[in-house]
Amino acid sequence: MKEIRFHGRGGQGAVIASEILATALFADGKYVQTFPEFGVERRGAPVQAFLRFDTKPILLRCKVYTPDDIVVLDPMLVRTVNITQGLKPNGWILLNYPDNLNIHKTIEAHPELKNYRIATVDATRIAIKYRLGPKTAPIVNTAILGAFVRLTNYVTLEQIIEGIKEYVPVKIEENIEATKEAYEMVREI
Repeated sequence: MKEIRFHGRGGQGAVIASEILATALFADGKYVQTFPEFGVERRGAPVQAFLRFDTKPILLRCKVYTPDDIVVLDPMLVRTVNITQGLKPNGWILLNYPDNLNIHKTIEAHPELKNYRIATVDATRIAIKYRLGPKTAPIVNTAILGAFVRLTNYVTLEQIIEGIKEYVPVKIEENIEATKEAYEMVREI
């Protein structure tokens, strides 16, 4: 069984990202569970979404405590949330992180990050480019999924695109282009 935890803020699309990935995994023949956990229910508040999948039925009915991988939609959450809590050794941390900032300074400031594999993609820039949400609060979920698929190969890019077509109600082509661009732009640190 694989388990993934998404960290984001209300309005960024963390929950929808987990649902799109679950849809792609289900189409690939996997058993899946995905569900959110909200703190304060308002736009901009920290949100977590959990996803687990397996090749056999999943009997667990609890949130994900020891994820294999972490996806962080808002880089500022590294400062305020213990994103590595329970993360398994050698797990991926995929950060939405601006290309023009130095990730190594963030890693130095948060030494707990050094124990894991880290990758970044500027999903905010990509979402703004494709006009996914307002410039002040872009919706980065489909872009970050493109990067995540490239890192993990849990599903193919084509399966994520099919999930987007099924799950995203507006700007489907723009979301697909954002996913493809992030797939190409993800950087392993």
